[in-house]
Amino acid sequence: MFLHYRGGGLFAGELNDEEDCRKDVAKVFHKSLDGDYGGDMMYNFLVCPHGHVYQGRGYERAEANAPGYVDLSRSESVGRNTGFYSICGLLRGSEMPTEEMLRSIRSLIAHLRDNAPSGRRAGTFIFPHSHDYDTDCPGNLLPYARTGSSVDPAVDWNGSLRIDPNVLAAQQWVNRTYEGVAGYTRCEENGRTGWDTVLALTQGLQHELGISPTVRNFGPGTFAAVRERHTTPANERNGNIVRLYNWALWCKGYWASTEESAHIWLPRSQSSLEQLQRDMGLGESTVSAYIWAHMTKALFQMQQFKTVPGGDLSIRAIQQRLNSRYLRRIPAMEMVPCDGIYSRGVQQGLMMSVQFELDLAPASITGYFGPSTQAGLRGKGSGKLLGDFRYLFRAACYLNSPTYNGDSAVRYNISDLHTDAETTSHTGWLRAFQRFSQIPQTGTNDYTTWAQLLVSSGDTSRPATACDCITEITAARGRALKDAGYEIVGRYLDEHLPPESPYYLDKALKPGELQNIFAAGLRMYPIFQYNGTQLANFDYGRGFDQGGIAHDKSVEFGLPAGTCIYFAVDYDAQDWEIDSNILPYFNGVRQALSQKGGRYTFGVYGSRNVCTRVSAEAQARWSFVSGMSWGFSGNLGFPLPKNWSFNQIREYTFQPGWGLDHNIWREDSDPGVSRVVS
Repeated sequence: MFLHYRGGGLFAGELNDEEDCRKDVAKVFHKSLDGDYGGDMMYNFLVCPHGHVYQGRGYERAEANAPGYVDLSRSESVGRNTGFYSICGLLRGSEMPTEEMLRSIRSLIAHLRDNAPSGRRAGTFIFPHSHDYDTDCPGNLLPYARTGSSVDPAVDWNGSLRIDPNVLAAQQWVNRTYEGVAGYTRCEENGRTGWDTVLALTQGLQHELGISPTVRNFGPGTFAAVRERHTTPANERNGNIVRLYNWALWCKGYWASTEESAHIWLPRSQSSLEQLQRDMGLGESTVSAYIWAHMTKALFQMQQFKTVPGGDLSIRAIQQRLNSRYLRRIPAMEMVPCDGIYSRGVQQGLMMSVQFELDLAPASITGYFGPSTQAGLRGKGSGKLLGDFRYLFRAACYLNSPTYNGDSAVRYNISDLHTDAETTSHTGWLRAFQRFSQIPQTGTNDYTTWAQLLVSSGDTSRPATACDCITEITAARGRALKDAGYEIVGRYLDEHLPPESPYYLDKALKPGELQNIFAAGLRMYPIFQYNGTQLANFDYGRGFDQGGIAHDKSVEFGLPAGTCIYFAVDYDAQDWEIDSNILPYFNGVRQALSQKGGRYTFGVYGSRNVCTRVSAEAQARWSFVSGMSWGFSGNLGFPLPKNWSFNQIREYTFQPGWGLDHNIWREDSDPGVSRVVS
């Protein structure tokens, strides 16, 4: 069989669900009617990203493989259409195949070999559409479109099918070649790309460049060595370095020289490198030593430059434009990934690009949202924006989309990225974003809006009506908070440390304190945290225990039914930690509160990512966002969660010896507590 893909020009749109896939298959059929395909589908079968197999021509003669013959041996030639099945993966040119798609292709091939009608059973050969034919098809199915790949049912593959024999060969070679080199750490030989593998390749490159001992990091020393060498693979004389580049291409998902010829830079490797350059947004121009060092660093790391599942093509275009315009101009800028996902690297690249357009000296651009950047945004950034600067502002809008108008998602119109006109759709989205973020609804690129788009803390000088603290609220302190414009204060229900502990904070709510808060005309929202500053303090059991304690403390203080208790994740939890520990912890909290009769609901305190995921996957009612920690990776590249109630934007000394966190309290969100019931 030949493997195909839909391709960029033919692709009909996003395939978010099965209905989208059915529509796309219908479009293939209609296109087939326009060609010389005998009034039928051009493909025998089609496979979508969700793993569904669609029958086209079925077991009949194929028509999509192009005219001509394939030489299977010296004595046997078989017609490309008469002798081959045609299987199409519903992929765009920049998309990677999903595990579901690969598993279904493998199952389909097994079916065609073992269970197709007599005389129609498939043989052992698997080819890409591009075999002896000038086409980019099958795109990123290319590494799988060969006999012996992971989709070939004749080959035994365990676990994920996204295993590549060339990656396995790379792992075996790099371990065999650099075993015993100073600092080298073996990578696991499992055929799967990951940090373990690319860092082993990096150490191999360091050794070949004369760096000793080698380290598991592509740092400034490696970058400088590559830059000084300034030798692209086509001109490289060191066969091991050529091998490393070929292996790195395979690990990045690009076709390269295979094991027997990995020491040679073949035309297909060069073609893949040029495609990677285009995917990075760098066009086809000759690269300088500086840009080549950036390309090499990206090649030997895990950033992706093709659209990943769930990626957005418009975000990918923004990513490529950041690389194209600013990478050569800003010394501190790293290559921005081009995977269609808004992430930390994209946010940092966007921030540096904004600083460049504010006319900061290139050498002083760091991506830090400091005084110079803030002053520039209050000045030039708040004036009329045109060209590249206007594009960056609207790109920031798109990256923060969707925003919300009540429960309705409001998405930024991508066409507004490409015009200087003040369209109604642009200003409409901007006002919705400002309203959702609870900043002035100006509909313009004022400083406060810039800040809200760029950092999770937003404009830290803006007024706020909420606060939280570890300090007891006496009657005098309650009056002081009210006089300062605060309407609600967050306080801790309990403290797990004894008074004799050197880490004791005396942060727990005191008997009678609620009466002081209410008497001052304030409301209160309860917080629960037993050292939530590290991963080891989160698991299901702890969540269940602490949920029960929080319930009992709330009853003890007389908090009314329906009160939302915020459980804190007070560190920069990564996605894998959220999966392994944070979500189980909150599931434990939910179960404990439910078993106690469901008197209280629960919320989550943490980064934007933590709040969004815990709300969606563990059903937290409200989100208390740690926005002032704007350097958290969980706050970089993530919009405000839909259910945010408080946004903690600044910590400061309110009175001598009394520190406060200054929090935005969202209108029509969590009302907090204004009375006790006992």
